[in-house]
Amino acid sequence: MFEALRNLLSDLVDDGDWSVFEAMDERLAAAALLVHAAAVDGSISDKERDVLRGCLKSKFDLDDESADHLIEQAEVADREAVDLYRFTSLLLRELDQDARKRLIGMMWSVVYADGQLSEFEDNLIWRAADLLGISSRDRLAMRRAMQSPGSTG
Repeated sequence: MFEALRNLLSDLVDDGDWSVFEAMDERLAAAALLVHAAAVDGSISDKERDVLRGCLKSKFDLDDESADHLIEQAEVADREAVDLYRFTSLLLRELDQDARKRLIGMMWSVVYADGQLSEFEDNLIWRAADLLGISSRDRLAMRRAMQSPGSTG
């Protein structure tokens, strides 16, 4: 009975035009961290949303519609999460060190998209990097790279 209900819901949600993101796979966990980074200062600017979308499209080889769908799911996951651990623990298990560093780099790209860095954004990335096993030296080096004139993320 539950399988039939799950199949029905799956058919309603998945029209075959985009990939379906599991309840919590690495793509959704990464997207939720990026959404949280974009929203932690109170709002997601158009520039932040554009950078967020571009990061997800590039990282996961998604088309526009799939990226938008992933962002929608990530916004829900972020709202339902009580802390970052739900996302970072999965990413720590699933991603190697270089991939986790790239994710922190994407977070910097998203928060700097609007040209400003709030203390909330800085603190969020510090906490996420720590939970992902990224050293302070690497986190700060990525931050400096994003602050450099002409950096594009």
